[in-house]
Amino acid sequence: MLETIKHTANYINEKTAFTPETGIVLGTGLGGLVDKISIEHVLDYKEIPNFPLSTVEGHEGQLIFGTLGPKKVVAMKGRFHFYEGYTMEQVIFPIRVMKYLGIKNLLISNASGGMNPDFEIGDIMIITDHINLMPNPLIGEHYPEFGERFPDMSQPYNKKLTDMALKIARAENIPVRTGCYLGVTGPTLETPAEYKFFRIIGGDAVGMSTVPEVIAAHQMGIPCFAVSIITDLGVPGKIVEVTHDDVQRAASATEPLMTKIIAGMLAKM
Repeated sequence: MLETIKHTANYINEKTAFTPETGIVLGTGLGGLVDKISIEHVLDYKEIPNFPLSTVEGHEGQLIFGTLGPKKVVAMKGRFHFYEGYTMEQVIFPIRVMKYLGIKNLLISNASGGMNPDFEIGDIMIITDHINLMPNPLIGEHYPEFGERFPDMSQPYNKKLTDMALKIARAENIPVRTGCYLGVTGPTLETPAEYKFFRIIGGDAVGMSTVPEVIAAHQMGIPCFAVSIITDLGVPGKIVEVTHDDVQRAASATEPLMTKIIAGMLAKM
């Protein structure tokens, strides 16, 4: 696995000769942030050795290299999910590769269902903690180059980055929430009983991504920031039938505000 990651990173380096400072993972309906990047290179996943292919509508499957504000970034326009049939090793593969490309920070976005009764569709939730109900991505052979076998997870989301985002949101008059993200395998959306259970155990929002990526990045010593856009509600009395199209539309509507926060963060890093 380690040699495969290095081989992929070497290929990308040869193609781009570009050393990113920050990695960005764009979730469902949130690919518009790419429009803010001064693009220097675009690699389709299908041309990158060993890269999986994104199969989800709203995930285009491109690695974007360029500058956003003063920072060199690499952005994943489309991510990989366990529910697509990939192994956890494949899900976190791009995060491992980005480490070898040189990133020093990782910014992640997702669309999620809100379970906190104070949340509404379109809210932005900055993730301060998570509950993992997926297979742990570190199960299997351990490579010391990635970090500790048993990484401490007392602060998976970097407090400095979180505080920076909150300060920017206040300055820009962007209302934001904070909360705990609960990661599940999907691909089914939740039943009312599942929403209730997830809320009881401490979740504010639920989704099918982000947690494996954060675990892998955190193990490798990469500071992480993650943000959810609440695209549907799992609150009693507010639960309605939801489609993937509904999720994409809700995420796209709020995306400009999220983009403003992330662009502000990059300017201050």
